Amino acid sequence: MRIPTEPIGSIPRPTELITAITSQFDGTTLQHLYADAVKDTLKEFEKTGSPVVSDGEQTKSSFVTYPLEGLQHLTSAGMTINFEDGHSRQLPLLTKGPFRYSNYADKYLTFARQSTTTPVKQAIISASALSLIYPPDGIEGYSQSEFIADLLNECEKDIRRCLNHHAYKVQMDFTEGRLSLKIDPSGGVLKQFIDLNNQVFDRFTAEEQQKLGVHVCPGGDHDSTHSADVDYADFLPQLFNLNVGNFYLQLASEPDRIKVLKIIQQYLKPNQKAFIGVIDVLNPNIESAVEVRDRILEAAQYIPLNQLGTTDDCGFSPFCDDISTTRETAFAKIKARIDGTKLAEAVLFA
Repeated sequence: MRIPTEPIGSIPRPTELITAITSQFDGTTLQHLYADAVKDTLKEFEKTGSPVVSDGEQTKSSFVTYPLEGLQHLTSAGMTINFEDGHSRQLPLLTKGPFRYSNYADKYLTFARQSTTTPVKQAIISASALSLIYPPDGIEGYSQSEFIADLLNECEKDIRRCLNHHAYKVQMDFTEGRLSLKIDPSGGVLKQFIDLNNQVFDRFTAEEQQKLGVHVCPGGDHDSTHSADVDYADFLPQLFNLNVGNFYLQLASEPDRIKVLKIIQQYLKPNQKAFIGVIDVLNPNIESAVEVRDRILEAAQYIPLNQLGTTDDCGFSPFCDDISTTRETAFAKIKARIDGTKLAEAVLFA
C-alpha cells in the first residue's frame, strides 16, 4: 500500500482465554488456549487484508507488565493510574536489584512468525514506564543510577532481540507520556521521560531507528482513558524529539483533529512518519471505510504523503481482563481502516 497502515498491538482475547486467565486454569490448558488465540488472531488479521499484523498480545498479562512476569523481588505498592470511569491500575515496585527482564518481547514475535508469512510488528514497553517501578525511598545497596543503567540495557536488549528476529517494526508504547503532564504540568517529568527513552534509541543506528516507533494515546482500558483531558498541544511538540522514524498517534477520538494536525505539521521532522489514528477503539460504533477515507484526506492536507500512515487510536483491550470490546468489533474496525486507507489512496494518487 502506498499509504502504510499498521495496527497498534492488542486485540481482545477470546472469552474462553479470559475465563482461563481469571480463573487460574492449570498451566497446560492455558498454554493451549494461548497458542490457539495467537493463531486465530493472525488468521483474522489476514482476513482483513492487513499488510502488517501482530500477535494481539494474547499471551501477555498486559502491554506494560510482560517484562516483570515471574519476577520475585516486587511489591504491589507502586504508582496508581486512575481512569475516568473510576477504575485504576497499579504498578509494582522493585524491592531488590539488579533489575533484569523476566521476559523479552521476541518470545511473542518468534511464536507469531511461525504461524504467518505476513510481516509481524512487535510492541514493547518503554524504559520510562518501567522507570516508575523504582521506589521513591530507594533500595539499600542498589542506587537509582544503577537501576537506570540496568533498565537502559534491558530495554535496548528487548528491542535488539526483536530486530534480530525480523520484526517488521518495533513499537515502544509510551502512553505515560501524556499522563506525565497530568502529574507534572510543568513538563519536567515529560522531559525526563523523553531523555530516558532517547538514551535507549541513541544506541541504534539511523537506519535501525527507521524501524523503531513510538505509540502515544491517553490510555485505553475498559473503554476509559487516564489523560484525555490533557491538551495534546502541550505534549506533541516534545514528542517529536524522540529519535525514531515512526509515530503512532491517537487522533480519531480527538475533539479537534485539525488543531492536532497543525501541530503535527509544525513539529514532524523530515525523517519521521506520522501514523494517524483513524479508528476510535473506545467507541463501539464501527467506522465505515468512507469515514476512514475522509479522515485520511483531512490529514493529507497537513502531512506530506511520504510521511503519512494510518493506524488505530490505541490497542484494543490491552489488559488481559478487559472485555469491553469484542474480537468481532475489533477486526471489523481494522477492516474499515484497511479499506478506508485504500479508498484514500485512490483519491490521493489518482
